[in-house]
Formats: sequence, C-alpha cells, structure tokens
Amino acid sequence: MEQRVQVMPDEGGVRVIVCAGDFDQDTLQPLDQACTNAANDPAVRRVIFDVTGITFADSSLLNLLIRMLHTGRLVLAGPVPPRLGRLLDLTQVRDLLPSADGIAAARTL
Repeated sequence: MEQRVQVMPDEGGVRVIVCAGDFDQDTLQPLDQACTNAANDPAVRRVIFDVTGITFADSSLLNLLIRMLHTGRLVLAGPVPPRLGRLLDLTQVRDLLPSADGIAAARTL
C-alpha cells in the first residue's frame, strides 16, 4: 500500500493527521514533519492521528507516538489496526495513548 500522510485543515484548534500505509525509519519523515509542525503551532490544542489505514508500524512510529504523547495533545482515532495494536500491546503503550473510535469521537476528548 502506498504511504499517505494527509494533514486536514484545523478546526477549533484541532489538527487531524490521516496516516495510511507502512511507517518505519525509512518512511517516517513526512509524518514526523507533520507532527513537528503541529507541536510547534500554539494554536493547535489537540492532534488527532487517524490510524485506521496503517498497515505496518515499527519502533520509529512508536517513538513518534510517545514524543507526541508528551505534548499532552495526542489522540488516536481508530479503530487501531491489528498490526499497530500488536506493537502497542507488546510495548504496553496502548493504555497510555488516549484513543477514540473515529475522528468525531476523538474531537470530543
């Protein structure tokens, strides 16, 4: 699957980043840049990652999720795909990440 990182227009201080495809150290750069931009923008109070289209993730994506978690603004919009869910479960990170079923629900957290 072709990788896609799409940053949606901000609405009410919420930035949605739609992620699809494989994310590893060789392909993480577009998502990393989108996250850096969101973290550096004081008008963004919440960053929603739509993770439903992620087909593969390694420790590089896990590290990025943890860095974004430290901003206090990250919410995952799922459902979380099985491969990403396995990574989050094996590393015991799933319970640390605020998550919701879908973007609309994530906006309300």
